[in-house]
Amino acid sequence: MSDEDDDLFRTDPVATPDPPLSTRMRPRTLDEYAGQRHLLAPGKLLRRAIEADRLSSAIFHGPPGVGKTSLAEVIAHATKARFLRLSGVGGTVADIRRAVAQAEDWLNRDGIRTIVFIDEIHRFNRAQQDALLPEVERGVIRLLGATTENPMFAINGPLVSRSQLFGLKPLELADLIALQHRALADAERGLGALAVDLDEAAAQHLATAADGDARKCLNALEIAVRTTPPSAAGRIHVTREVAEESVQEKMVVYDGTGDGHYDTISAFIKSVRGSDPDAALYWLALMLHAGEDPRFIARRLVILASEDIGMADSRGLLVAEAAHRAVEFVGLPEARINLAHATVYLATAPKSNRAYAALDRATEDVTKGRTLAVPTHLKSAAYSGAKRLGHGRGYQYSHDHEGAYIPQAYLPEGRRYYDPTDHGEEKRVAERLAWWRAQFDAAQGGGATPEPEKS
Repeated sequence: MSDEDDDLFRTDPVATPDPPLSTRMRPRTLDEYAGQRHLLAPGKLLRRAIEADRLSSAIFHGPPGVGKTSLAEVIAHATKARFLRLSGVGGTVADIRRAVAQAEDWLNRDGIRTIVFIDEIHRFNRAQQDALLPEVERGVIRLLGATTENPMFAINGPLVSRSQLFGLKPLELADLIALQHRALADAERGLGALAVDLDEAAAQHLATAADGDARKCLNALEIAVRTTPPSAAGRIHVTREVAEESVQEKMVVYDGTGDGHYDTISAFIKSVRGSDPDAALYWLALMLHAGEDPRFIARRLVILASEDIGMADSRGLLVAEAAHRAVEFVGLPEARINLAHATVYLATAPKSNRAYAALDRATEDVTKGRTLAVPTHLKSAAYSGAKRLGHGRGYQYSHDHEGAYIPQAYLPEGRRYYDPTDHGEEKRVAERLAWWRAQFDAAQGGGATPEPEKS
């Protein structure tokens, strides 16, 4: 390979004159690695595979700053295999083929296998991902991929099926605080050459504002230290106030078109359905803070009002529709008040999905069963000649009878789909419906008409 090829397939990132603290503090061993104990605690599968140098192709997925690339670099230091790295941002099929050719040469010449690490692998298109498939299948390379996307959607199915998936989680506060103290103690790569006093409240604030992102946390710490003048004694004191200035605004990890969008709206809807207004308001606040389209939230509330509240409180649909109109008419930021009103109303309303479930059962009969003919007495008699066909004959007008009800068949087979609950207002509906159905059954069977229940 030429020197240019060597530069392409560097094991370590290209050095910069003044890399940020997060880059300098990347872990070199598993013992230095922070977080992800569900994967890397002693005895866990991934740790055992790395220590035994038996890791097969794998895809690391999770939000930014949780250690996906760092884990790949730890593996690079630990493995006996050769290690090549590519980027999904600027990589091409030609780059992949060159990497495979180099891996094949090392395998044939030295008997050494090669790990190819692709950062942001989701940015490779389908053709680029397909180019990796046969080489992974043949065992010429072991693939390590890192992605912030859901691999089940962002990566080709055949490639996913040949790789182990490891989900990395946001770092805990204790992990982020420990990282800060490690950086302050490390004179070689961190800030240990400086005399820094970090208040506990400041470390806590930086860790909280980082939202599980080690990169954000360490870089904010470096800003706090580098921008604070030392005292007369030469010490740098990082207070809570200094930490707050170093992180002007907490950025919420939220992908408006990917998992963040779908997972958060799912949590929101399930919280309302589960009658937990506190959880529902939290997810609503997160979506609004992250810039979610308020019209999307309002539309989902309108759907939920009929799907999950239904006949137990029909006013829920009116409240949700009013909130939807308010979002269009008022707009943000004030419309957030209307969304909160609708959210709390629906979360605390009695719940019933029986109308929705009844439609599903009727739809199943329509699509899978025999199509029922409209009974002759229900057919339209509003056009010339209809009566000659017998249309409408025998139909009884409900309002001509006491209580605007007359036992009369409206389905030829008398099927029943709606089964009301005794929740909220639907309890009264259930009582009325039971009375009507009992009258109908008595009329059909020739039995005595029951006395109505007193509500």
